[in-house]
Amino acid sequence: MPKAPPMAGMAEFSFLPTLVPEPMVAIGSEGHRIRMRQRLLKAGPDALADYEMLEMILFIALPRRDTKPLAKDLLARFRTFGGVIGASVQELRSVAGIGEAGAAALKLVQAAALRMMQQDLIGQPVLSTWDKLTDYLTAAMGHERVEQFRVLFMDSRNRLLADEVQSVGTINHTPVYPREVVRRCLELNATAVLLAHNHPSGEPTPSREDIAMTAELVRVTGAMGIAVHDHVVIGRGKWLSFKSERLM
Repeated sequence: MPKAPPMAGMAEFSFLPTLVPEPMVAIGSEGHRIRMRQRLLKAGPDALADYEMLEMILFIALPRRDTKPLAKDLLARFRTFGGVIGASVQELRSVAGIGEAGAAALKLVQAAALRMMQQDLIGQPVLSTWDKLTDYLTAAMGHERVEQFRVLFMDSRNRLLADEVQSVGTINHTPVYPREVVRRCLELNATAVLLAHNHPSGEPTPSREDIAMTAELVRVTGAMGIAVHDHVVIGRGKWLSFKSERLM
């Protein structure tokens, strides 16, 4: 008996089971990167080792590279995560495989962290946010390979107006020009300053030259009615206050 044609206006229905494709699982390097991102987002940064954090930073900048060996090479060269982030562009690029994009990504992480910390200080009374201040100075200068001299400029209520690197020197010396500090104070209408410099050796004990330079700065700025509240020397994970040590 012939099969009757379907009624007009009605579609044929199939009673065969519909096969739903299983979701594709990423494999290889892309799968590894997805799993790392998920671990970071779900468990937080403490779930990642230092080399894994560096690996993630680098694979954003170097999407076609296996960045795990690069991350481990960086840690072998600079010893710590902070040492890698704080290394200069020239030092980073001396590591094979770290080109302009990789170095820029690493320095961007440092710049972002410092900007967050600096913005917590700008406009705040510096002397009442001492812990934040020393944390910021340690992050900014503690991993530098050469000495740098910074001045934090404050208004009459000791609120931070600006933080500027005044000079950069060698591994154990940086030139300081008191007249330049005074000139910048006048430009910013600053009435007080806090001085800071780092010791790349890691030991914050001031030298005789540091003490003499501080005394000269106090003399020159004092003649212009500008107070020097303190001079902080930043070492490797530790710092020293001239005022606390009664050196000024």
